[in-house]
Amino acid sequence: MEIVTFILIAAAIFVVKAVKVVPQQHAWVLERLGKFHAVLAPGLNIVVPFIDRIAYKHVLKEIPLDVPSQICITKDNTQLQVDGILYFQVTDPRLASYGTSDFVLAITQLAQTTLRSVIGKMELDKTFEERDDINRAVVAALDEAALSWGVKVLRYEIKDLTPPKEILHAMQAQITAEREKRAVIATSEGRQQEQINLANGARQAAIAQSEGEKQAAINRAQGEAEAIKAVAAANAQAIQQVAQAIQGPGGIEAVNLKVAEKYVEAFSGVAKEGNTLILPGNLTEMGSMVATAMSIVKSQK
Repeated sequence: MEIVTFILIAAAIFVVKAVKVVPQQHAWVLERLGKFHAVLAPGLNIVVPFIDRIAYKHVLKEIPLDVPSQICITKDNTQLQVDGILYFQVTDPRLASYGTSDFVLAITQLAQTTLRSVIGKMELDKTFEERDDINRAVVAALDEAALSWGVKVLRYEIKDLTPPKEILHAMQAQITAEREKRAVIATSEGRQQEQINLANGARQAAIAQSEGEKQAAINRAQGEAEAIKAVAAANAQAIQQVAQAIQGPGGIEAVNLKVAEKYVEAFSGVAKEGNTLILPGNLTEMGSMVATAMSIVKSQK
């Protein structure tokens, strides 16, 4: 009975040792008598107990690796504390097992040394502006070296760049000065534009005023011209009517009477305006003057 029990226990142990179930996205490296034999794929696998052993177990998923922060010296001799994270994936379980004693440590150290080298070629301001270039340079260097370790470096991201406190204060002062400079420039440009607008407004007002005065002068001149034309037309019409009246019956007698009246009015006007009364030497000459005037009228007729 004891022998049967022993055999059953031994069989159970044999089965447990012989059957290996590998999870998905995992790879187990199998050694037979201390030598690499195979890589067990996910699923059910049968091994030889006590001869085969699982030497290494690898995760084939993408693995994030926090790279410890370190002090880097920039090209302009400024200390810069850099903290980053690395993403890698095991692509060859055999090389990952036998290519290096610890591929995680190797990747970490290589990432730090490569980062120091890349930062050392840049000035402080460039390190903040060219993070993508730094990430690409680190990934390229790591990916080339990690091929022999069975690891694929996918990407590297800088989490933080921290300069010394003195540099931070200087950068803050520089930023403040730049903002104040832009504010002063904006204010001066606003004042300049204001003066330009005022000058343009005054210019437009002067032009408008001069145009108004010009138009007013033109209107006055046109009005005066129209008035002169109207007066001339009225005088011409009056003269024409007088001429027609003279040509009619009794026109000459009316002219004689009008001339005589004007002659008398002229002497009466002189008498009113001055203290001296002026009379013709011979009042009988009035008739001769009227006759002379009438002869002129008849000649014009």
